[in-house]
Amino acid sequence: MAAGKISLPSANILNQLFQQTRGLARGNLGVPFMLMLMLGMMTLPVPTLLLDIFFTFNIALAIVVLMVSIYAARPLDFAIFPSVLLVATLLRLALNVASTRVVLLEGHEGGAAAGKVIEAFGEVLVGGNYAVGLVVFLILMIINFVVVTKGAGRVSEVSARFTLDAMPGKQMAIDADLNAGLIDADQAKERRGDVANEADFYGSMDGASKFVKGDAVAGMLILIINILGGLAIGMVQHDLDLSRATEVYALLTIGDGLVAQIPSLLLSTATAIIVTRNNNKENMGSQIFSQMFNTSRSLAVAGGVLILMGLIPGMPHVAFLGLGACSAGAAYWIYRTNNQPQVVEEGVAGSARQAAQKAGAPAVPGQAVPALPAAESKEVDWDDVENVDIIGLEVGYRLIPLVDKGQGGQLLSRIKGIRRKLSQELGFLIPSVHIRDNLDLLPNAYRIQLMGVSIAEAEIEPDKDMAINPGQVFGKLDGIATIDPAFGLEAVWIDPGRKDQAQTLGFTVVDASTVVATHLNQLLQKHASELIGHEEVQQMLDRLAKLSPKLAEELVPNTLNLSQMLAVLQSLLREGVPVRDIRSIAEALANTQVDSQDTAALIVMVRRVLKRLIVQSIYGNVDDLSVITLEPSLEQLLLKTVQQSKQQTGASDNMILEPTMTERLQQSLLEATRNQEMAGNPAVLLVSNILRPVLANFVRSLMDNLHVLSYQEIPDNKQITIAATIGA
Repeated sequence: MAAGKISLPSANILNQLFQQTRGLARGNLGVPFMLMLMLGMMTLPVPTLLLDIFFTFNIALAIVVLMVSIYAARPLDFAIFPSVLLVATLLRLALNVASTRVVLLEGHEGGAAAGKVIEAFGEVLVGGNYAVGLVVFLILMIINFVVVTKGAGRVSEVSARFTLDAMPGKQMAIDADLNAGLIDADQAKERRGDVANEADFYGSMDGASKFVKGDAVAGMLILIINILGGLAIGMVQHDLDLSRATEVYALLTIGDGLVAQIPSLLLSTATAIIVTRNNNKENMGSQIFSQMFNTSRSLAVAGGVLILMGLIPGMPHVAFLGLGACSAGAAYWIYRTNNQPQVVEEGVAGSARQAAQKAGAPAVPGQAVPALPAAESKEVDWDDVENVDIIGLEVGYRLIPLVDKGQGGQLLSRIKGIRRKLSQELGFLIPSVHIRDNLDLLPNAYRIQLMGVSIAEAEIEPDKDMAINPGQVFGKLDGIATIDPAFGLEAVWIDPGRKDQAQTLGFTVVDASTVVATHLNQLLQKHASELIGHEEVQQMLDRLAKLSPKLAEELVPNTLNLSQMLAVLQSLLREGVPVRDIRSIAEALANTQVDSQDTAALIVMVRRVLKRLIVQSIYGNVDDLSVITLEPSLEQLLLKTVQQSKQQTGASDNMILEPTMTERLQQSLLEATRNQEMAGNPAVLLVSNILRPVLANFVRSLMDNLHVLSYQEIPDNKQITIAATIGA
């Protein structure tokens, strides 16, 4: 190799080494350096000046950790806390070892031998009486070990267990929100990551709380060792009498223990705060004020009790009466603040005033409802005729906060998410949902309308969560029994604070807004064929013209008119087939030789082209398709019935059966569908091409979960397994 040159492999190695060294220099050396420093403090003598600096740093670190714990909105906002707790505990123990060495080696020289910090803390706590100082120090250790540390450890253990048990229920809730269109894939991924991080955090906290407990025990043992060892060394090696040795080493031991126990108590308190916090995105101070002092009743009662106690002879009147008066004054101020007159905007939120007027109450506290002037007379015109909303949602007045963003309502954003998801899946833009209040409804009721006609109505509890039984749970919940309006499952209305408990038992927990949004999503999917019209079809063709202008020109109006195209798309949507692949649909219709007036024949051609999409939407990506079939004799009988019906009525998608035979066929299909679902397979009836539209119409009113396919709609790369055969 020539001088001054480096081969390529050597250059790569040096470059990687340089990158790693630069990364360490940027900050990755901080933690290893601190750990090596703590190891050095445990093994090497430390000057008293450095001890003073490290003890001060330890106290500052504990205060910072406590403040971060208080101001963190959620436990996961301080996810590094278990590691910080471990490092802080090791630092404190290293300082204890270093200070113990100094106390035992130099303690006979006086209180300043172990540093100014230890001497100052010892003199402040001892206060001239070593017995009292020792008792106070022991009380601090008992508070730290028995109360704070033990309680934090127990809460950490229980939180870790319940968090791990609740993971399946939380994952199901995320999947339910994703399927309902309330969140997108990125949000679902983020929420799954939060669930995993939460489990990791509480699992780490369960172990980290043992560090705090061990630190408290170590503090007690170090106290005993310092006192006994100091007395023995002072009296034997340095010829101190018992009183002088007790004075010197008691001062140093108490000071050393106190300067270590104060940070320990702060970190134990921070641990307890973190593990007892909920996931409400507010800091601790805001939650205390909103939950404890948001109403004046509690302060008023407390103030009254204090004032009564202050009036008792012999009581400290200044303390009780003064604090009672302050509590009563605060209660009055909160009451006045919460009852300030507010102007309610018109629109959906304006029905709060309308409800008050209807109930005979004034719209604004202390003011009467003004009389409205008589409307000026004018000619009736088309402005007096209201347009019918395609999709409408009416709510009772207690549900207004759900649709009012000013009051934190989330229903509007979730409905927008549903529209976006359905538009992407179905292939056309879902119309807007018009929301209005209706005072004729019950306060907790809502009504979903389609073309001005009610298609569903239900009642919810706006301030509670619904715990839905998905089919297998591990316990019962106390609450208001109800039925999920979207899927008819058993459910219970519970308080939001019991969400984790319900998820641990296997329930799927959703809030009131999600209940309404899921119900709306299920109904829009079911009535998708009624949501598409001429305008939507024209917009689809305009988009197609940008991608395939010749195809769009050939299709409409050369092959079909707009109404015929609409009829085809509506028929596909009616059977749950999305129309987002408008190019394939247009190709099939443009190339067909079938009479454009025969809509049924056009649909057959389109379904054959979309067979991969149809099968995948039902089965997914499996290769073995489990199906239900008809016995040949029954199929021949139904074919004959279809031909007779066509001769009598002229319709090719209808058949006339005897009532007894109709009932038996329905029961057989219901039983076969139920068996397929219990086996975990989709229910699909596979029949001939002629019978498919007839039986599809037959089962549509009977059940929504039975799909009817023809043999020609099965892709060539799929295998068929006959799970059940229905006989004549």
